[in-house]
Amino acid sequence: MTAHDPSLTSHYITDAFYQALVESFSDWQRDELAVTDPAERDRFRRLLETEARLLDQLRFDEWLALYAPECLYWVPTTPEAGDPRREVSISFDDRRRMEDRIYRLRTGYAWSQAPKSRTVRMISNVEVFATAESTVRMVRSNFLISEFRVDGTRFLSGWCGHRFGQRQDQRWEIQVRQVNLIDCDQNLRNPSIIL
Repeated sequence: MTAHDPSLTSHYITDAFYQALVESFSDWQRDELAVTDPAERDRFRRLLETEARLLDQLRFDEWLALYAPECLYWVPTTPEAGDPRREVSISFDDRRRMEDRIYRLRTGYAWSQAPKSRTVRMISNVEVFATAESTVRMVRSNFLISEFRVDGTRFLSGWCGHRFGQRQDQRWEIQVRQVNLIDCDQNLRNPSIIL
């Protein structure tokens, strides 16, 4: 039997996946779950800073390598970021869609990125939270993206929720990235960059 390739099919986006997603992104930012070990917090801060740098440098293959094979990139349109089965999302991309987006950005036919945006991302206020599973961590961070285009500079800000999972080789990888823009329910003027 052929091994499953998440870049070819989205079979893992099931009702059970949605249920687990909503549960893991509900009520996870609690003080009693905060990780206080400075070394562990620093490990996740470095991972988020690496992700920001790779996106700023348009190193999309290396960025995607930070993610689990079965992953999700989610940008909700509501400040509460509820249930994506019942609410519209700006982006709700599985592995296959993330790879499609990267391919399209490279073709030169992504007109919204011709010429390409220049960006600088700042990450701050990184907090790490434990979960019921020792191999899963939730991480919250604030961000500010400065995007320069030929028609001017704009700023996008908000906070991210990352769910990290630890592989058998001890490497942490991103399972879910939820990008919560503070103006998510307003006109975002074509958010063509990967936030």
